[in-house]
Amino acid sequence: MSDLDASGSFLEPPSMDDEHEVDSLPSEPDSDDVTVSEFDDDSDADREWKESLQQLELLLSMVIVPYIGKYFGRKFAYWGWKRYMEYNFPVEVVVTNKAAFKGVGAIEAAASL
Repeated sequence: MSDLDASGSFLEPPSMDDEHEVDSLPSEPDSDDVTVSEFDDDSDADREWKESLQQLELLLSMVIVPYIGKYFGRKFAYWGWKRYMEYNFPVEVVVTNKAAFKGVGAIEAAASL
């Protein structure tokens, strides 16, 4: 225990050599700065392009795909229920107005989004 009291801490303070190394780096611009600025313009365009792609990906994954999946899921469920009812019971299921049926299906699919 007396060894721990004498040392106080096991951490050593950082050396001051790191600051001298940073100060000794060249601060003058290189001759390649012209090409770097041209690449910066390209990288800005690339960055904007990637951001646009990311926004489209989010739009697809958060809005369009769930809406389409819900619409076709309901359509498949109605088709399956019709087949079930016609197979098990002597009932004929007929949709009289297909446009209204599709419109209501689209509205129902969008209702909870």
